[in-house]
Amino acid sequence: MKFREITLKSGTKVLVGKNAEQNEELVKKFIGKENIILHTSAPGSPFCVIDNLKPNKKDIKESAVICAGYSQDWRDNKKDVIIHNFKGKNIYKEKNMKVGTFGIKKPKKIKAKKVDIEKFKE
Repeated sequence: MKFREITLKSGTKVLVGKNAEQNEELVKKFIGKENIILHTSAPGSPFCVIDNLKPNKKDIKESAVICAGYSQDWRDNKKDVIIHNFKGKNIYKEKNMKVGTFGIKKPKKIKAKKVDIEKFKE
């Protein structure tokens, strides 16, 4: 499967799932690792993995905007989107969870602002 691969202004790459199956495959590659992963606080979002173990704050914020821009929350509401930011080591999968669904521990929250998402989507 070919994930979306987006290059940030800094040159860092972000891998973005296109559907539940890709989210499943993408996250399984990074469970237990130190990479930062993002997902909206609401269901219906791609998982986005920053392919850099030490991204700066600007890279994390830019990645959050990308995650928000591809989310159902943005599609349906066109307003600021809350993004969860966590490391691969804080993800778990239980047997009863459907494809593309994971649990997370210790998420940080980032607000992707409407104006920034609109610029990304242009």
